[in-house]
Amino acid sequence: MNRWLKLSIEYANQRSYLDDLFHVYPTIPEGIRDINKEIWTDVEKHFNCKNNDALFGELLKLELFPIKDSYVAYLRRDKSAIDRNPRTINRICGRLYEMGLNKIFERCSEPKETNRQIGPMFRGWLRKKSLGITPVDLSEFIANNNDAILDASDNAMMNFAKNNLDYNHNKGLDFAARFNGKYVIGEAKFLTDFGGYQNAQFNDAINMIETKGVKAIKIAVLDGVLYIKGNNKMYKLLTERYKDYNIMSALVLREFLYQL
Repeated sequence: MNRWLKLSIEYANQRSYLDDLFHVYPTIPEGIRDINKEIWTDVEKHFNCKNNDALFGELLKLELFPIKDSYVAYLRRDKSAIDRNPRTINRICGRLYEMGLNKIFERCSEPKETNRQIGPMFRGWLRKKSLGITPVDLSEFIANNNDAILDASDNAMMNFAKNNLDYNHNKGLDFAARFNGKYVIGEAKFLTDFGGYQNAQFNDAINMIETKGVKAIKIAVLDGVLYIKGNNKMYKLLTERYKDYNIMSALVLREFLYQL
């Protein structure tokens, strides 16, 4: 098994992994969402009058619909479908009446999910000189061959890698650096759970590592549930199919870079 993957698994299972990871991903939930008072007044009116179409239409104006239902996204994108599909509207509104106004308000004002806020956190952690050096912009990065971390957007990093390192994967990067004259590129992900979107994030990082012909060391800086030992699919992939890949926690990244 890759040394850095092995070290990351050991770190996650033997040390204060989550406490230390909070320095990288300080996932503090945002406050409750603001609810437009005029819209909410109309919601209350239509709820009390049992006007299903109007109630549904008003709730669609809010950022967060109070019920997770596979048909809501369609109706949000095509509001003309509300009139054409009364049974669907009645079915969803039936659930709304069962919830009651207080619960509807609570659901509509829930904070944003923290996993949608963590994207910029890795880059913010790098800017705190967490790897021993302060990231620099592109002009300074290419000015010499000193050890450096590139501070740029994911698309700017991708373009640099395409133009200079023969990177041919059409996906932005979260990390680009040079240590001991060797270039390193990678993606950083915090996988908060198994399944769905998180699996897609894992696959994105693997696809980047598997890109051929790149004149750089490719790494996946992954953290979260994937290091939990067990029979889950992600851990099996990690320790069997991808065991020789440069996959590592952000918490061992510094040690990896300075040994190059």
